[in-house]
Amino acid sequence: MRLNLSLAAICHRLTPLALICSAVWGLSACANLPDSTPQATLRDAASVGLPTQASPQSAVDAKWWAALGDTQLNTLIEEALASNPSLKIAQARIARAQAGFEVAGAARSPQLGVGFEATQQLFTANGLVPKPLAGSIYATGTAQFTGSYELDFFGKNRAALDAALGLARAAQADSEAARMVLASQVARTYFQEARLQAQIALAERVLAQRTQALRLMQDRVNAGLDTQLELRPFEACLPESRLQLEILQEQRELTRHALETLISKPNRPISHANQATAATLNIADAKVLPFDLLGRRADIAAARWRVEAATQDMGSARAQFYPSVNLVAFAGFSSIGLDKLLDAGSSQWGVGPALRLPMFDGGRLRANLRGKAADLDAAIESYNATVLDAVRDVADQLSSQQSIRRQQVEQASVQALAQTHYDLALQRFGAGVVNVLVVLNAEQALLSQRRQTIDLNARARDTQVALMRALGGGYQADLPTATAHQSTPSH
Repeated sequence: MRLNLSLAAICHRLTPLALICSAVWGLSACANLPDSTPQATLRDAASVGLPTQASPQSAVDAKWWAALGDTQLNTLIEEALASNPSLKIAQARIARAQAGFEVAGAARSPQLGVGFEATQQLFTANGLVPKPLAGSIYATGTAQFTGSYELDFFGKNRAALDAALGLARAAQADSEAARMVLASQVARTYFQEARLQAQIALAERVLAQRTQALRLMQDRVNAGLDTQLELRPFEACLPESRLQLEILQEQRELTRHALETLISKPNRPISHANQATAATLNIADAKVLPFDLLGRRADIAAARWRVEAATQDMGSARAQFYPSVNLVAFAGFSSIGLDKLLDAGSSQWGVGPALRLPMFDGGRLRANLRGKAADLDAAIESYNATVLDAVRDVADQLSSQQSIRRQQVEQASVQALAQTHYDLALQRFGAGVVNVLVVLNAEQALLSQRRQTIDLNARARDTQVALMRALGGGYQADLPTATAHQSTPSH
């Protein structure tokens, strides 16, 4: 027995939902997608030379500055994190990104609206309008509820939601990166001011010593033991000392202004009397970069979430080539004459599917997809650049930290020798064996070594802070697990 059913009989027997599904999948075969495979590839840990084993020394506490042992610095950083305008801007960007996420999420929910229209209208007397409407003026009105729900068969709205989520998480990571950078800027500026304060204290001692030496030399000249020729070098040293002191004081004031700006409190009194001399985080002896670096830097996390957002955005652009299906319904009243608007006879309702498939759009969808693919490539390469910069940053700080420790050992030896030479020159000058120029040269060498010691100690503190920042400052990233290519829908 042969089965011979007409198309009308088949359609009559199929349910409306089955008809919708058949139409959707039938029309989806008509979609003609261009090749839009991303050209860029994400860098992983192995590709940038990170080891396969994590280093236990690479962990940094979220409040790493507490390990520096300076209570005043702790207070300054907490004040900066609470009131700095740059963090307020970052928080506003988080709120904006979260709002975008909510907007994208709204597209996946049923939409319901209510409307009312009232129009005073003159109906044409020479058209298709029948009597008694033709040539008369009547008021028309419509009051009804409308609703719609898009069936996201191909994941367009889901991809848009995931893209918005990626941007929101990137904004959160950016905020954490801004917090980390701000904390490190406060610490480094604070230690820079401490260095200048130590240099000023040294310059003031030098000025006092040279002033005393000048008096002693003048006494010797007055007593006939020396001449004006020996006095001149002592007189020349005083203006030079005052000049150096003035330069250092200017630098200290400018640095203090920068610090006050970071904590958003001008004219804040700051004292370095009890300042810690070195950081205590025990990571300077690490020989290799930490394996988990990619998950501990907020800037890397932000770049990775932007890759995820661009990937999902491209998936949404790809899904626009496929049919969109909406369930549309309305219920309300419509009448000619507002006095009858709410009568039972004026009621109306309707429900049904709406199916749309783009066919000829002048290349708009193709161009949009190519643009999204280019955005994804740019996001991937931006992530790669951030990773490479992070690896270089940590390597630089580790190398500097280890080198500074060796430099400090050598510097201590050099300064001890300069101190011995200066003490010997003073003894020989007092005994009349050498002239004053020998003392001045020995003093200049000693002062130079003392300045280098202060600067080297300051570099040690600054590099310690920079290393904490380079290692992420205690941030723990929540990175997406899928790669860019795996996250891209393909239909």
